[in-house]
Amino acid sequence: MQLEGKRILVTGGAQGIGAATVKAYAAEGARVHSYDLNEEGGKATAEEATAAGPGTVTFSVLDITDGAATEALFRSAAEELGGIDVLVNIAGLQRSAMAEDITDDLFDAIYRVNVLGTIHTNQSAYRIMKPAGTGAIVNFGSMSGFTGELSNSTYGSSKGAVHTWTRTVAREWGPSGIRVNAVLPYVNTPMFDKYTSSLGPEELAAYQEQLRKDIPLGGTFGNAEKDLAPVLVFLASDASHFITGQLLPVDGGFAAVR
Repeated sequence: MQLEGKRILVTGGAQGIGAATVKAYAAEGARVHSYDLNEEGGKATAEEATAAGPGTVTFSVLDITDGAATEALFRSAAEELGGIDVLVNIAGLQRSAMAEDITDDLFDAIYRVNVLGTIHTNQSAYRIMKPAGTGAIVNFGSMSGFTGELSNSTYGSSKGAVHTWTRTVAREWGPSGIRVNAVLPYVNTPMFDKYTSSLGPEELAAYQEQLRKDIPLGGTFGNAEKDLAPVLVFLASDASHFITGQLLPVDGGFAAVR
């Protein structure tokens, strides 16, 4: 019950990391509002998490690239819950293309979700949290924002922007009592499965072999529920009250970030 009484917003809560996070927060006693474009998955996850309890989860459809809709739904949640303690912005988009094949449409799609969506959600949460003088925001970066990956330059560069945004607003908003961190997970997700499925057989084999060499703890990607969710519980809890502006890899030792 590390999060008993906490009022938490989670975007991207319908599947993968988002679903694991919503369930973990409910299990720790939080009242959660979950958002996603995937209505069927979002409702199913919310119902499952609420049934398991002891916390509760309410789901709403949200496109985080729509700033007005984000502001309205976050305000509505704050009114219902009596405030907001934590925002975890997991919603993201990954599409693959070699650098020479990037189109304007591909760029716009990825950057609107990963960068503009981060800005919208963070701004709305900050405006709600600021009068209370306390709050925590957790963004999602990626090691793709630090390393070069085949067919992944647009996604990686968008996550590099999220890293810089996180560090910057942590400095700007810290005096208001709002801490902002980002996690950089290497865990299996539906989005990651789409990336690996875009690789050819030889590329995939080489990639998997490289993972075995690069990840000291297990030689492969982690599990969202077992390896990542406990870290997100910590960052949402009062135990992390003196941590802000950090990019925290949860990657089995793949990389060190400074």
